[in-house]
Amino acid sequence: MARGRRAGRICAWTGIERRFETRLRTRPIEIRNPIRGQPARSRGQHPGAIEFDGTPEDTCSATNQEQEGSMKRRTFIACLAAFAVGALTPAAMSPSGSMATTGSGSAAALFTPAVGQAVFVSASSTPPTEAECYAVGIRCFTPASMANAYNYAVLHDLGNQGQGVTIAIIDSFGSDTIRHDLHVFNQAFGLQELCGEEGVTCAPGMPTFEILSLQGSPASNPPPPNNGTGLESKLGWAIETSLDVEWAHATAPKANILLVTTPTAETLGVQGFPQMMNALQYVVDHGLASVISMSFGAGEGSFQGGLAALQQIRQAMIDAQANRVTLLASSGDGGSTNILKEPVKNPAPIPYPSVIWPASDPLVTSVGGTRLCVDAVTGIGVDVTDPPTVCAPAVNPASQRETAWPPSGGGYSIIFPRPAFQNTLPAGSTFVGSSAGAPGPNSNMRGVPDVAYQASPGTGGLIYITLPPFNTTSDVSCGSTPCSTGWYLGGGTSSSAPQWAGLIAIADQMAGRRLGYINPALYQIANDPAKYANDFFDVTVNCNQRSSIAGYCASPGWDAVTGLGTPNAANLIPDLIAATP
Repeated sequence: MARGRRAGRICAWTGIERRFETRLRTRPIEIRNPIRGQPARSRGQHPGAIEFDGTPEDTCSATNQEQEGSMKRRTFIACLAAFAVGALTPAAMSPSGSMATTGSGSAAALFTPAVGQAVFVSASSTPPTEAECYAVGIRCFTPASMANAYNYAVLHDLGNQGQGVTIAIIDSFGSDTIRHDLHVFNQAFGLQELCGEEGVTCAPGMPTFEILSLQGSPASNPPPPNNGTGLESKLGWAIETSLDVEWAHATAPKANILLVTTPTAETLGVQGFPQMMNALQYVVDHGLASVISMSFGAGEGSFQGGLAALQQIRQAMIDAQANRVTLLASSGDGGSTNILKEPVKNPAPIPYPSVIWPASDPLVTSVGGTRLCVDAVTGIGVDVTDPPTVCAPAVNPASQRETAWPPSGGGYSIIFPRPAFQNTLPAGSTFVGSSAGAPGPNSNMRGVPDVAYQASPGTGGLIYITLPPFNTTSDVSCGSTPCSTGWYLGGGTSSSAPQWAGLIAIADQMAGRRLGYINPALYQIANDPAKYANDFFDVTVNCNQRSSIAGYCASPGWDAVTGLGTPNAANLIPDLIAATP
């Protein structure tokens, strides 16, 4: 398929094919026919930003509210609580995110991942105990307990772990230490090793981890005229990379992981978004993956020209549908509040309830967030006794296993009309279809998200990261000591999307084919009352209003905070396979 063939698309393919072909000769990967999705078998040695949810579970909320005057944190996709094993010392973090404007054109908004708060202990390769997690007001999920919580452990036990399927993860910058960090993570939890992680001897048939860096070396400076503060956060994207890679792998341990990085300095400004979409296009055109996870986005109001502007950079999504590639995207961590692109150093909120793109695109499965209040050691049974306090009866009076995470991005598009798959919804659903005060079209529009997954950094999954020492106020600090290597608790809808990607990889493997575009099938299942009750955990508690801008509340059925709910994977996946033509 020719590259750079569409008028209006910004393409930067010079040198990519040569570099990638060289890599293929030395580290062959699984190449799939982009139409039929069948492996051509050349497998071998290839292998949003951070906000905190107060205990530290609600630090996302508290920090965000503290920053509402400047809205510095309203652009973030991922949430993170950091700590390592040893003495626990809370610390205040400094934001490093801002918005950027470009001269003119389509994409405009900037997301710069940044750690909002961290609890640093010490560097260690040993995961913290649950007692250590409780001591700082959080509960920490391991791959095993998360697998039980969403009922895919039984699929793993039956040998369904995503083997033969490739998950692509698109991130800016990537991480220089991800091969090492992935190895520590796998060793700590006894997970399948990947050919391509540090210290692993590759063998025939072993699943692979590969890094594909497109479009040149990472930029060291923001492009002019966007030279404001916080336009570049390699640290934030390194954290994002560990979160995405480690938990996609934990969910589908035998799937291949392809990390695709772009050299964006202005993370999601006009120089950044088209680069990321070009990376997506490259993966689709070359049949490199059947499932793609995207943990980034920008408020729809940031795109000048609406749909006409987005059409210049969304061709990859159209091609993904045609090539049976499943796209999953985080719905964002701002609740119903997002940011306009200007001014650079003091961005303003979009003055009406809004959603982010690409999550708002009907061709994408949008993933919102929840708090997971089950036992973190076993993943089984509701636990309203242990930290964080947001799982306690005072906050969770009905003792629900999950409640909506208040920062979960959700609402209604101002660009995309209500898709046919959302015309019929489960009983009790609260579909409004419009955003109060938004510009037209503002009636019967696309609802976001489609589904949800654990996202609270107070009830999240452990991740391992090697960080260099940082000493400036724009980087991460852990009290009086710069943050360094250790175990972190990851959250945000950035953690939700890659785990859903892992589940779809398992589904592709079980089906023996690519499921591709899954949105119609998800809603078809949900409209059968018996299947809906069996296949989803319906989330009905909490709202996502994050500021003075109105938000939405969870309800039975679909809602604009958690979508259809979270997956009961062992039941959902067989039905999803059956419902996908």
